[in-house]
Amino acid sequence: MSFDPSWPFNDLPPLPPNVDIESKPILRKALGARAALAELKGIAETIPQPEVLINTILLQEAKDSSEIENIITTNDSLYKAAVLKNDDRIDSQTKEVIRYRRALWTGFQHLQERGFINTNTAVELFQILKDTTAEVRKTPGTTLQNAATGEVMYTPPEGESLLREKLDNLWWFTNDPANAHMDPLIRLAVMHYQFESIHPFTDGNGRAGRILNVLYLVQEGLLDLPILYHSAYIIANKPNYYRFLRSVTADNAWEQWILFMLAAVEETSRQTIDKIGTIRTVMAETFEKVKSELPRLKQAREIIEILFMNPYCKIEHLVERNVGVRQSVSKYLKDLEQIGVLKTEQVWKETIYLNVPLWDTLSGMSR
Repeated sequence: MSFDPSWPFNDLPPLPPNVDIESKPILRKALGARAALAELKGIAETIPQPEVLINTILLQEAKDSSEIENIITTNDSLYKAAVLKNDDRIDSQTKEVIRYRRALWTGFQHLQERGFINTNTAVELFQILKDTTAEVRKTPGTTLQNAATGEVMYTPPEGESLLREKLDNLWWFTNDPANAHMDPLIRLAVMHYQFESIHPFTDGNGRAGRILNVLYLVQEGLLDLPILYHSAYIIANKPNYYRFLRSVTADNAWEQWILFMLAAVEETSRQTIDKIGTIRTVMAETFEKVKSELPRLKQAREIIEILFMNPYCKIEHLVERNVGVRQSVSKYLKDLEQIGVLKTEQVWKETIYLNVPLWDTLSGMSR
């Protein structure tokens, strides 16, 4: 297989790869990654409200994944934007990150309805990420370049029919029961490379691909919630990530790429387990503080669970969940502010409440 980075890689080989992708080192690494993932799945079930994990961990992933594409926002802007109504006042970078969260959540809901990932899933993710009605690329000219030098590093295949053909082959590889003998984490690594190489959209391919990764883990039953994200690992290991991708393309060097992705799953699983454990501990400590200092607070546990769904909340969030009428909820929040659990902030014309323990926890995780 010859490879010229400046020429469309229309000869991108179909799946499965024509080399051994189940070598002994790969199978050994897959066992460790599966064990870590199983532990993560189990500990996630101990959080009473799944939104706690989806919102807090997902927003961090949205931020990290977008940062890979040089879309930078702050934790504070991101968490505020997640609860505020006035979209016009949110900066464009933060809007991009919020769209990432919406794309992942939409993809997760559609996966639950359909039971599998396909080209329609990928197109839906892309359209939400980029706020567009465009679909698979129709025009030539897409290249991947070195941001510093302008050197063309890769030119993906061209032609809508060819791209759709290669996408069909990709979903056959991931979804066909005939391939079920292969460890799904190995298939995940292959899927990630192939999607990146097909590069079916004009923009947003990296973010769409990273969302597809976690949706695939849910599809295969390895997770119940989309809470494992590789973006922080990719940022920390960016040179190797791009080097191993390129080595598959240029040299058919699949083993080192698959080992890299399995390491990403294992390490990220361990990190996410630690995050969940920390959030669970802080929730419990906050509840004990509230129970001790506000013993007459009604529905204290339910209120704490709602407050841990996002670092910022509004009165409406508690009213919508039947905690009480607006006047009662307002008093609950003021009482929680008096004991240091919440802090009031005025943003534009809205009053929002910062969950101080959760904010401090997430700020520590992002450092």
